Amino acid sequence: MTSRADAELSELLELGDRIIAMATRGGATVAECLLRSGAELSARVRLDKPELVEEAAHRSAGLRIMKGKRVATTSTSDLTEAGINRFVADGLELADLAQEDPFAGPAEPDQLCDPSKAPNLDLFDPKGGGVDAAQAIGIAKIGERAAREFDPRISNSDGATFSRTAGGVALVLSSGFRGAYKGSYQSLSVVPVAEDEGGKKRRGSYWTAKRFLDDLDDAKSVGEEAARRTLRKLGARSVATCEVPVIFDPDAARSILGMLAGCIMGSSIWRKSSYLVGREGTEVASKLVTIVDDPLIVRAPGSRPYDGEGLASRKNLVVENGVLRTYLCDSYSARKLGRSSTGNASRGGSAGVSSSTTNFILQPGTDSNEAIIKGTKTGLYVTEMMGFGFNAVTGDFSRGAGGFWIENGELAFPVSEVTISLNIDDLWKRIDALGSDLDLRTATAAPTIRVSKMTVAGAG
Repeated sequence: MTSRADAELSELLELGDRIIAMATRGGATVAECLLRSGAELSARVRLDKPELVEEAAHRSAGLRIMKGKRVATTSTSDLTEAGINRFVADGLELADLAQEDPFAGPAEPDQLCDPSKAPNLDLFDPKGGGVDAAQAIGIAKIGERAAREFDPRISNSDGATFSRTAGGVALVLSSGFRGAYKGSYQSLSVVPVAEDEGGKKRRGSYWTAKRFLDDLDDAKSVGEEAARRTLRKLGARSVATCEVPVIFDPDAARSILGMLAGCIMGSSIWRKSSYLVGREGTEVASKLVTIVDDPLIVRAPGSRPYDGEGLASRKNLVVENGVLRTYLCDSYSARKLGRSSTGNASRGGSAGVSSSTTNFILQPGTDSNEAIIKGTKTGLYVTEMMGFGFNAVTGDFSRGAGGFWIENGELAFPVSEVTISLNIDDLWKRIDALGSDLDLRTATAAPTIRVSKMTVAGAG
C-alpha cells in the first residue's frame, strides 16, 4: 500500500514535470525545479506549563531557468494553476533581464545519476512525523521536570522544547533527471537555570536529536544531564591571561570544524575569501586530523541519495592525516576552478545552487574524553563559545569562551569571561589529541580535541 508520504512525492514529481514543460515551451534552454512539502511542529514548555505551540504545513516550488548563459531563480508557495503560471512567467522574464555568465550551466548530463539506483539511507520515520502537539508537550514536560527536580539549586528554567519535522523533496531537471526522497528529524532540548553568587544566573543545556523518534535519548535523562551541566557552572570565575593547552568538548569542537567547512567550499576558493586558497596537497592540520564529507551514512542528519544537481552522493576525503586533499564543489564553482564537481551541490528554496557540506565529520581518535583531560596537567576545557570572531581570509580566530580550568589532570573549577585566540591554521596544526566520543546529532560533527597551546585572555 502506498503511504501518504509516497503519494505526496509522486504528486510533487508530476507537478515538477508540468513546470519544466511550461518553462521549456516558454523559451528556457535549461529548466530545473525543486519542490518541497512537509510539516513541522514545535512545542515549548516553561515551569511545567505550555508556553508556545507552533505547527505548520508547507508546499513550495523553486525554479532555476537558463536562457543560454543568462540565469534566473524564483520561488512560490502558491501552487494553484494561476500561481504556477505566474511563477513560470516570472522566471522567464527574469532570465531575459539577467546578465550573461560564461560559467553558467547545468551539471553535465553524463554526470547525473539514476535515482532509481540510489541507496536507501533510511531517512524517514513515519512515527516521528505522527507526534501531535499533546505528545510533544508531554515529552518536553518530562525533560524539564527532570531538570527542575534534579537538585534544589535549579531555581528556574528557560524551558524545554520538542520539535519534529517530516517531509519530502523532489527534483526535476530538463536534462531528464527526476527524483524524490523523504526525510524526518526530531529533537528535544532542555535549558535549566541556577542562581549563582552575586545574583548571577547560570544557564546550562542539553539536547538530543535524531532522524528516528525511538533513537532520541530518553527525555528524563536529557533533563538530568541539562541540570548537571547547569550546576557545574556555579562559582565560575575568570583566570589570569596565559598560554596553555585548550581542550574543546564535542559541541565546541563542532563549532571549530564548522569554520573550516566554510573555508573549503569551492565558492570560497574562487572568490579568494578563504585562507586555504592554493593549499591543496599541503599540510593544513596535525597528522591526527582526517576529515570526511560523507552523505551516505544511514539515518545521519546530513545524508542524501544525490546532490542538488542530480549527481550521485559520494564520500569525499577532505583532509587526510593533516593534508588538504580537495575542495568541495558544485558544478559552477568546479568550472570556475577548472575541475569537476565533488557532488556537493545544495539547492535552496528558490532552486539556486551553491556548494555545501553533508555529514562533515572529523574522524574520532581512540582516547576517551576523560583520558585527554587526565593527560593535561594544566589547561582550559572549553564547553561553550560566544561571539563570531573569525576572519576566513586571514584565519584569525578569537572568541569568548566558558568551561573549566584543569589542574593536575582534573577539572578544578568552572571558568567564564575569558577569550581564547590563535590563528585557525595554527590551531588545526597544534591538535595533539583526538577523542573517541563522536556523536552524529548534527550534520557537522567532531569528537573532543586538544590544542597544545592557545592564548587564554582573562582577568589579568
